Amino acid sequence: SKQLVNQIINTLAGDRIGIIGYAGSAFPQVPITTDFSSARLFLSGMNTSMVSSQGTAMTEAIQMAETYYNDIDQKNRVLFIISDGEDHEGEYAAIAAQANKKGIKIYTIGVGTAKGDRIPIKRNGVVQSYKRDQNNEVVITRLNEVSLQDIAKAAEGEYIDGSNTKNVVEQVQSILGGMDKKEFDAKQF
Repeated sequence: SKQLVNQIINTLAGDRIGIIGYAGSAFPQVPITTDFSSARLFLSGMNTSMVSSQGTAMTEAIQMAETYYNDIDQKNRVLFIISDGEDHEGEYAAIAAQANKKGIKIYTIGVGTAKGDRIPIKRNGVVQSYKRDQNNEVVITRLNEVSLQDIAKAAEGEYIDGSNTKNVVEQVQSILGGMDKKEFDAKQF
């Protein structure tokens, strides 16, 4: 996911970007900015231990993203969600439709495999064990393309298969390139 975002940032020109991280809860990582160097810096520092609770609070991330678009005149509001599509919080399609009413199009990028895999618990980069549920069974996370397609459909976006980074970057470029651009001022302090 980090590699995908980094590659997308490398292709942006004149766009603004913001990054929200989420697991069991959502947190703002980078506010909307034209400073791609800072975005890359904060992105490189992101890791799975930044969120205290595990899970997939996708609905919370979508609602937080709504607060990022504070320019009333801004026509093109786009949210890219990179996820395996597993959501344990529920009403994501309704929340996506609600965001779309505020003018936000949501594109989902699916990462992972349908077969799934274990979730490693690392300490200093070394795998210590694997995540377990309340019954002490190893948790397997799987790509759920259907939920990601539902979210994209509800918010007038589309689903993008994230298995090939080059294809994802080209599709994102195509989506952003086809949108009307608005001029804005950037002040440096």
